[in-house]
Amino acid sequence: MSDILLKVEGLSAGYGAMPVLRNLDLTVARGEIVAMVGSNGAGKTTLLRVLSRMLGSTGKIELDGQDLSGLTPDQAFALGLVQVPEGRQLFDQMSVEENLLMGAYRRRDKAGIAATLEHVYELFPRMRERRQQRAGSMSGGEQQMCAMGRALMAQPKLLMVDEMSLGLAPVIVDQLLDVLSAIRKQGVTVLLVEQDVFAALQVADRGYVLELGEITRTGTATELTEDPEVKRAYLGI
Repeated sequence: MSDILLKVEGLSAGYGAMPVLRNLDLTVARGEIVAMVGSNGAGKTTLLRVLSRMLGSTGKIELDGQDLSGLTPDQAFALGLVQVPEGRQLFDQMSVEENLLMGAYRRRDKAGIAATLEHVYELFPRMRERRQQRAGSMSGGEQQMCAMGRALMAQPKLLMVDEMSLGLAPVIVDQLLDVLSAIRKQGVTVLLVEQDVFAALQVADRGYVLELGEITRTGTATELTEDPEVKRAYLGI
């Protein structure tokens, strides 16, 4: 079994005649947290749409050795590619627990679903307290916890998190980063797409910098944090 879980080669994509991503190469190894960082409009969300198979592309995408081209989003999800979308996208009128269980909609193992739900409640104790509350009535941070918990209910091989920190207080972002570290220790591989470069590199093993649809820098989290260009452009130093 290869150590590489996600392998992307020569990936290009766009909307109609407008190219957004150009010839990207990247890998994510099993058990890693890899950050994809860049400013707003760099193409980060487009990349996740392509990986989720919501948007067509050219080039090669493999998950666990399996070619994803030609698959539907549901088929990619069934293979373990699970996304926490930007803006949470919860079912506002449903309870927290109902939202969490939506993440397990493909699963048929009732005992396993109950065990995963308990695990999510251990990771996010506030979700247990709020489990009968309407998801739309919670704070932004609590909704982000719910969205991450819902994704974990699907037992992802690769968890893709899109702009987790958006609009959240730093103390909540730190809590969520701690959860990502915890689930990585439990064997979940994470691709973290973030505008907040400092937050992402705090928790990542490696990172890629995406600028105007092209990867311009790659390295360990420490290398990127200490890179003078990254400091100047993204860390305000």
